[in-house]
Amino acid sequence: MTTLRCPSVSATARLARQAGWRRVLAAGLLAAASALPAAAGTSAGAEPGELVLVLRSPDGLAALQQKYSLSLVSRFGARPIFRLKVPAGGDVNAAVAALGAEPGVLVAEANLRRASPESIKNNVWTIGNAQAYAAQWAGAAIGLPRARAMASGRGVTVAVLDTGFDLAHPALAGRMLPGWDFVDGDADPSETAQPTQGGYGHGTHVAGLVAWVAPGARLLPLRVLDAEGQGNAWVLAEAMLHAIDPDHNPATADGAQVINLSLAGLEPSQLMRTIDQLVNCALIQPADVPDPAVDLAHPSYNDDRNRCAAQGGTVVVAGAGNDGSSSLRTWPAAESAYGLIPVAASNAQGRLAPFSNSGNWISLAAPGDLVTSAVPGGGYATWSGTSMATPLVAGAAALVRGRFPQLAPKDVARCLVASGDRLSGTRLPQVDVSAALARLAVDPRRCR
Repeated sequence: MTTLRCPSVSATARLARQAGWRRVLAAGLLAAASALPAAAGTSAGAEPGELVLVLRSPDGLAALQQKYSLSLVSRFGARPIFRLKVPAGGDVNAAVAALGAEPGVLVAEANLRRASPESIKNNVWTIGNAQAYAAQWAGAAIGLPRARAMASGRGVTVAVLDTGFDLAHPALAGRMLPGWDFVDGDADPSETAQPTQGGYGHGTHVAGLVAWVAPGARLLPLRVLDAEGQGNAWVLAEAMLHAIDPDHNPATADGAQVINLSLAGLEPSQLMRTIDQLVNCALIQPADVPDPAVDLAHPSYNDDRNRCAAQGGTVVVAGAGNDGSSSLRTWPAAESAYGLIPVAASNAQGRLAPFSNSGNWISLAAPGDLVTSAVPGGGYATWSGTSMATPLVAGAAALVRGRFPQLAPKDVARCLVASGDRLSGTRLPQVDVSAALARLAVDPRRCR
């Protein structure tokens, strides 16, 4: 499985021991634009002893378990997608290589780890307030004042997959749907980390930015990262499937129309290629280039087909990472999936933020430098990173989907990209949600 991680706070922890929680807030948890470049903004590796299998049919599982002495940990409903463990002391890489050669095996991979792009940076941030949150520079940069006159996001659900959340925060209270904690396996996705731990505050800050852009949208809080900001691919996949069908009944339209992923990793996950097809409904709206490694012909995917036919797909917005690299790719942002929007970060000068990754695999930019949002305890703070840019685009997608609910995920992505002006010195457009809404108001077909 893939491990997800959010901001490292080793420097913050020292301040916490010296001066307590309020001084911790002053020190910050997320990367600032002034950060020294880190070796990598994401983590590599895999969950010890675990692997993931995607089969053409579940009928072949028992024989594979017996042949390779694998124990079953979990499964995605009736779908032929499995989380397994090798015997104690077993070699996961050897098992993956052998299983990949077996007939009927579509995917065999280790359980790869992931991290939030800010997780290893220790930089100063500042305490903010509700006024700074409401009137910050990012709003004008993305055309938000005009956009709010055209759309609010009402009727749209945005799932935020992240660390825990301050559910009672004034910016979020009354906006949050019943969520789920995929780390502890319960119905309470509240903040559990302490200010000295790497996962502290990230989810609240991200959710607050979605709420700021799309005040009429509902938020679905799904905790996929633990107190240190660590997670994995299986948990991420579980949460994405929950986001699109919370009651596990494909006949009810209770799923999210937008998913925010302010997290990343350096290695692609083949499991996520299959999950992307289910989330974005490419199984009924084929991608421009079909993926030969994904076979959704088995009848166990019929519920997904029915859900997609009735409700359509989901826009997925993912952060591009904070390595300051023009060549490094991070996943899931680099998946090139149907309806996926990879997001870089810009600054107030209309340029790419120095810490942000770039490259032709990234579709869009949004303000990510010194952005103010909610933090646990009812407060506000200014952080920087592609994790901050991502929810601004997710909020923009919510405004578009609320105003034009029949627009397909790919067309939402295309319209947001086509409507933005390029950042100075780059080919990357910055999201302009007012321009996107205006373009669609003239003719919704202009983004197809």
